[in-house]
Amino acid sequence: MQQSSQAETTSAPTLPESNVLATSQDAQASKNTQAPSALSGNRFLIILSLVALYFLWGTTYLAMRIGLLGFPPFLMAGIRFLLAGSILYTVLRVRGSAAPSRAQWMASVLIGILLLAIGNGGIVFAEQWVSTGLASVGVAAVPLWTALFAGLLGRWPTRLECMGLGLGFIGVIILNLGNGVWGNPLGAIALLLAPMGWALGSVLSYRVSLPRGMMSSAAEMLAGGVVLVIISLGLRERAPNLTIAPSLWAIAFLAIFGSLVAFSAYGYLLRHVRPTLATSYAYVNPMVAVGLGALFAGENLTPLEIVAILITLSGVVLVTIGRTRLR
Repeated sequence: MQQSSQAETTSAPTLPESNVLATSQDAQASKNTQAPSALSGNRFLIILSLVALYFLWGTTYLAMRIGLLGFPPFLMAGIRFLLAGSILYTVLRVRGSAAPSRAQWMASVLIGILLLAIGNGGIVFAEQWVSTGLASVGVAAVPLWTALFAGLLGRWPTRLECMGLGLGFIGVIILNLGNGVWGNPLGAIALLLAPMGWALGSVLSYRVSLPRGMMSSAAEMLAGGVVLVIISLGLRERAPNLTIAPSLWAIAFLAIFGSLVAFSAYGYLLRHVRPTLATSYAYVNPMVAVGLGALFAGENLTPLEIVAILITLSGVVLVTIGRTRLR
């Protein structure tokens, strides 16, 4: 959850894109108050954003684990988003973008708390006890919670999307058979709450008045980063160990690729596609995490895991197809 969350060419994850690409100014003006019913942006940028989320956010679980070697969880996440948000906000202001209004800052604080403090912060917190692959599994619940929250607000998934969601969730479950999620209660609770926060923030982002374009991501990262640092201070987390170089490089990677690039791409998707497609990365990230484990940690893929990957990808395909169709 790493996480989260909207990483600006848009708002997350999530990775860089062009920001105001709606088909008309009217569509742009309403993007924060009504979820798109079909693909409304540049299809190439939508595909590029999805690819960025699928693979870049999949690598952030390993990066967060490395970052924890020298930093406590909430402080590390706070530094990551403050750094990325500050850079993006400064660049946008220099280029002439308007500063968010008071109402937009308040909305950004709300979404930043849900996506970044609860969503990403919960994942980083859980990674103190659970493996990176298992942490990525918690994110698999994001599309399901998103579908539930969106449905409660009047937008239930289509039948094809429901089939894709079910397949994706089954694939992730199979992928992690035998892993003890409840081996540590604190980690398990964090993995339960994190996707709920991220999903609710994703759905509410359509209904609040956020800044336009990439400024939305910048404001959310700044707000979420501040809240995470406040949480760190309130919990009296340990002081960071700045002598561990890999942790510093990990935070730099998370800030640039996990936040500036990926979180921005996520924001773009939230403005131009329906929530189910925007959150479909949650089914691919675990497989990227497993693949990294096989490459860098000597873990081998079993036949069962290969089957799980194929099932999961099939679910993502169904969700993608369902997204392109109007109800």
